[in-house]
Amino acid sequence: MPKHSMPLQDLPCGSLQGSMLSQSNKMNKRKSTYGFLSEGLDMECTPTESIQQWSPHHKHQRLLSMGKENACNQFVLARRSRRKKESTSCISWDHLPDELLLRILFYIPLQDLLRMSTVCKRWHRLAFDESLWHSVDLEGLTHVGPALQQVLKTGVRMLRCPRSFMEEFHFTGSGPLQIVLMDLSSSMIPSSSLESILCHCRLVEYLSLEALQLSDAIISSLSMNPNLLQLNLSGCSGFSAPVLTHMLKSCTRIEQLNMSWCDFDNNHVKSVVNNVNAGVTHLNLSGYRESLTLEDVKVLVARCPDIQALDLSDSTLLMADSFPVLRQLKGLLHLSLSRCYHIHLAALTDLGSMFPLLSLLDVFGIVNDSHLSSLKKELPRISINSRPFSGIARPTPATGLTGSFMWNRKCRLRFRL
Repeated sequence: MPKHSMPLQDLPCGSLQGSMLSQSNKMNKRKSTYGFLSEGLDMECTPTESIQQWSPHHKHQRLLSMGKENACNQFVLARRSRRKKESTSCISWDHLPDELLLRILFYIPLQDLLRMSTVCKRWHRLAFDESLWHSVDLEGLTHVGPALQQVLKTGVRMLRCPRSFMEEFHFTGSGPLQIVLMDLSSSMIPSSSLESILCHCRLVEYLSLEALQLSDAIISSLSMNPNLLQLNLSGCSGFSAPVLTHMLKSCTRIEQLNMSWCDFDNNHVKSVVNNVNAGVTHLNLSGYRESLTLEDVKVLVARCPDIQALDLSDSTLLMADSFPVLRQLKGLLHLSLSRCYHIHLAALTDLGSMFPLLSLLDVFGIVNDSHLSSLKKELPRISINSRPFSGIARPTPATGLTGSFMWNRKCRLRFRL
């Protein structure tokens, strides 16, 4: 057999020296391949025998001990066995059901929830699920229009957005909104934008639009909420007396109504007095110096005998002769007569016997500090001038609750500046 075609294990080891060892190995591999092939073609054998003779040998299993592959001058091709993937017991997020993911997302803050909505289509759908957007607080947010558009479409039921700025926008939703409680007090909202929201409301029970510029269309929209229980329109303007009359006749379940310091004339005041729900328990009609008269008080007391809190502050036409009229309110607990300057201090001492259930009395501006202590001695069971601000129908009355609370309820999703 020619030397160049000898098997690799029969070659003399002495000829492989120095740095040529690797190069000769490469050459030998080429020779073994082409030499065997050429020799096989010269041999008389059947194609089947040739294929069997020159087919690759079975691979030898790798020896466990390192460095023994080429022992006894035998050249063994070794191959590492593939590592088996370690089985893990972890569960992928993708395998969790929607119900469990929603329960987890329920505890995620608003900003993080919005970031998670960009991960994939499924998370976007879950992040805006109606169950997560039950209550939202956007207090103090500027350019709130786009955010409010999105929030309203999630089916929010409790929306707190006071002291915010909203540019001109039109709510594009088609169906009715699910809002039950909403506070937009002291916000900068165009009346047309507010109208586009309220015209879709049918379920509102608690609403505060304090210090907003309204319109007849907005007040007409309120009349489509027959379940309205508390309404705060303190400091509002821009609507007529006839529309106010229609709204009060439609909302027959109002328990607390705050109409203080509105841009009212005598017709507006009479509209409230003659049409407010007979079952109202808390009423604020303060701020009508020359508009509220004793005759209006008589009509009001006759219509609403269940009043428990009544604020008639800054009604300069009222005098002590209004006390016998107010005495018909057997369940009166809180009476505010601040800055009713025609009521004398001596007449106030009779209030203790006139109103056996009275516990709170506000007479700021009538009684100065020097006479306040003596009045407290005359009325020991009545707390005098302890409430400088009225809490009637307001979202955050003087109860010590701050932050994202309104009407003693807390919003879950809160935007933090």
